[in-house]
Amino acid sequence: MQKLANCVALVTGGASGLGRALCEQLAADGALTIVSDINIAKAREVAAAIRQCGGRAEAVLLDVSSEAEVRQVVGSVMASHGRLDFMFNNAGVAIVGELRDGNVADFRRVVDVNLFGVVHGTMAAYDAMLRQGFGHIVNISSMTGLMPTPILTAYSTTKWAIVGFSTSLRAEATTLGVKVSVACPGLVRTDMGEHNVYWNVRKEDHLAQLPWCWMIGPDQAARAILHGVLRNQEIIVFPFSVRVGWWIHRACPWIFAPPDARNVKALSCLAPQTMNLS
Repeated sequence: MQKLANCVALVTGGASGLGRALCEQLAADGALTIVSDINIAKAREVAAAIRQCGGRAEAVLLDVSSEAEVRQVVGSVMASHGRLDFMFNNAGVAIVGELRDGNVADFRRVVDVNLFGVVHGTMAAYDAMLRQGFGHIVNISSMTGLMPTPILTAYSTTKWAIVGFSTSLRAEATTLGVKVSVACPGLVRTDMGEHNVYWNVRKEDHLAQLPWCWMIGPDQAARAILHGVLRNQEIIVFPFSVRVGWWIHRACPWIFAPPDARNVKALSCLAPQTMNLS
């Protein structure tokens, strides 16, 4: 982790969950951390807490769905600090429910934040890093970007796209001095489920079905991501159980079809019998 000392790192969605843990770990390892989030009050709280612990951090308001805002923030970091060593595109939102109960407006919001947020952050950081001749872009995907995940179709769509986007750009950037990695964690214990959009699914039923005992904490996830980043891994998949599941899915994808179908049926039986036709 000594490689992070005196580096400048920008984290999107840094005010809570995995983003907050990344900011705290980066600062603890000596990086100047830019905590960016659409919730500026919470971003300021995170930055203040980091400074109280002896780290260096700044808070910035950022809506990643706005290309102009992302470019302005990256430009401001470059102007203030003269470099950008790491760009962590982490901000994300999710929808829980079957597509038949959904609507395009909600789906578009997930794409705007999860996918175009990553595209905006990557392109702005990539331009800056190409000019300075170095840098590392880290895009946060998910295990749902490696395997089919019913009930999370919109979310999974964006996470699959992030994996393809990141691995393709890595091949382009490899001779230009810029590194690109994509992280695919398993379930991380955060409060994201409290803020999801739900399509004809009761939040309580969905949360009750989650395997909480198998989840990893955000601090553990942040350390695993940074470990993979410093090794310049292309796809950072963790914990080990997720890597095993990914290997099995690639070899025998049909194995996952029955449990996936049972999960959909279970939530469908519990859901209020109403259709969202908006």
